[in-house]
Amino acid sequence: MPMSKASSARVARRIATAAAYGGGGISLLGGALIGLLFTEIQLAKRKVGGSDDEPPQADGSYGTAFGRLYPGRPLRLAFLGDSTAAGQGVRQPRQTPGALLASALAAVAERPVELRNVALSGAQSDDLERQVTLLLSERELSESPDVCVIMVGANDVTHRTPPARSVRYLSDAVARLRTAGCEVVVGTCPDLGSVEPVGQPLRWIARRLSRQLAAAQTIAVVEEGGRTVSLGDLLGPEFAAHPRELFGPDNYHPSAEGYATAAMAVLPTLCAALGLWPTEDERPDSRRREGILPVARAAAEAAAEGGTEVAGMRGPWALLKHRRRRRLPPPEETGPETAPEAGRGPGSGPAAGSGPGRGPGTGRGPGTGRDSESEAAASSRAARPALGGGRNRGGGQASA
Repeated sequence: MPMSKASSARVARRIATAAAYGGGGISLLGGALIGLLFTEIQLAKRKVGGSDDEPPQADGSYGTAFGRLYPGRPLRLAFLGDSTAAGQGVRQPRQTPGALLASALAAVAERPVELRNVALSGAQSDDLERQVTLLLSERELSESPDVCVIMVGANDVTHRTPPARSVRYLSDAVARLRTAGCEVVVGTCPDLGSVEPVGQPLRWIARRLSRQLAAAQTIAVVEEGGRTVSLGDLLGPEFAAHPRELFGPDNYHPSAEGYATAAMAVLPTLCAALGLWPTEDERPDSRRREGILPVARAAAEAAAEGGTEVAGMRGPWALLKHRRRRRLPPPEETGPETAPEAGRGPGSGPAAGSGPGRGPGTGRGPGTGRDSESEAAASSRAARPALGGGRNRGGGQASA
């Protein structure tokens, strides 16, 4: 039987409280199920292909054409987390979630965006401490990222990490980033019950554990001043209905279309965190089931419906938003001459004007380093209605 929203909220609050006070975790499964769970996991592993390929490196400058229109420094976007944040499962840098969001953010802001991705395939939440340290040590404090996106949690569930411990690591990471002046958006734990080869009862167990962790993550992130976007149910039904399109070759990680679906859900929250979304859209709309709720209840509601944003308000309250997903602008092209540049070691960074854009004069779409200011402006005007930016917010809602 599925848990009620009130029960889910209570469990999430207990996990988050245990994390805050250093608790070792809360047992969410009866001991009798452990043996059966391990058996199901082994069967699922045989069916899920897995991949040893390194995710494509997408670090670099996006929206370089806007540099002529915007004389200030680029926006700095950082990605942290696990294989999903790294873009495991696709072959081209432009297909990764970091590149997709960097391109879209540049089009909305009409400003270049510098992407740095320190996510690691296979990482659990305990690796966030290392990733944050790496990210912040590369720059002076005044040059910290403007906004960081974190996607983590799936490996914590599959490795049976106590949820309170997972949440504590995430909470500490968000606190450090906020102290450094970064806005933080967390894509919460995905729905592992959506993985096609997983059978029952593991599918039900995986879904329940995923949602409980996602809700507890939301409470912790909001209390540290970040925002969350639920990825679980967003990826669940849509991936279950279209597994061949939204899962990659290993039947576990998203395909290019799957990452685009997730990026469309995260983009509005990313823009809102930077003050780039229309201010009138910040008010809750009761017709869209939005409102101001206790944090734990908002977390439970979000865990049950993908694409839901939760942002902190005063005291124990949170804003629950169902932002409209928008079409992404055409992703930036990445040629073989730029891929090695993006794949250099940590802290090396691309040369100015390099990275995933092909460079001046290619005319490949927003952010590819065109020389023409008029072309950059035209590209932005074409993208903004679809993204909901500016006054024209009538862009059609994208389907998965």
